[in-house]
Amino acid sequence: MTEKDPLAVGSVHKAFQVLHAFRDAGGPLSLGEIAAATGLDKSAAQRFSHSLWKLGYLEKDTRTRRYRLGHRVLELTFSYLQGNRLVEAAMPMLAELRRSTGQRVSLSLWEDVSLIYVIRQQSQREYFWASLIGRRVPLFCTAGGRAILAQLPRAEAEDILARSPLRPLTPQTLTDPAAIMARVEQARQDGYGAAAEEVEQGERVLGAAVQRADGRPVGAVHLAAPLGEWDREEFGRRFAPLLLEVTRGLRSAAG
Repeated sequence: MTEKDPLAVGSVHKAFQVLHAFRDAGGPLSLGEIAAATGLDKSAAQRFSHSLWKLGYLEKDTRTRRYRLGHRVLELTFSYLQGNRLVEAAMPMLAELRRSTGQRVSLSLWEDVSLIYVIRQQSQREYFWASLIGRRVPLFCTAGGRAILAQLPRAEAEDILARSPLRPLTPQTLTDPAAIMARVEQARQDGYGAAAEEVEQGERVLGAAVQRADGRPVGAVHLAAPLGEWDREEFGRRFAPLLLEVTRGLRSAAG
């Protein structure tokens, strides 16, 4: 914990540090790797990992003694999605958008400098993990993120960029703040954001902000297609009106 908080429980914070160590791990972790990722000593890493294993939030390979996330994490994900009005309202709308366009469509929720995918309706050409929810991506290089930034006061958008780690995800990812803000201004004019190969190579994406009744953005709807099948202008003309129709329909569920 970076700030003193008399109500905060340090051991709970450390337990979640252990869970968060698996977020970008891509596979099982040893106790030494958990300790290195969390900053805990190996003894503490062992105690917290064992406790989380006993509770079902971690699983342990008895042969290698390595840990991975457990099924109980999925139960929490289900409970969160089940109780989210925006996700409930968006599911049939995105299913229809996917059916009518034949492209991958997604809903993401905004959290500070990132977006987190909570619905992903895949196209027939998708690779496995493109359909998985829970992935966190930066605002600055995503079409939906730029659409969200475009709905904010310029000073707030610039502050978000200043706090964002502007690391490239592909060779085409824009990382220059001035160039990114130019794309944000274009999104402000168009009503939607656009990106090509900035998160995944070979992919063109449109994104539109989902806004509350007061205009504050809470997330974005994305539509992605193979880069080689569409040029930028035709892609926007064909799909942006459909995307914006969906986001307008979600406004009442956004709060």
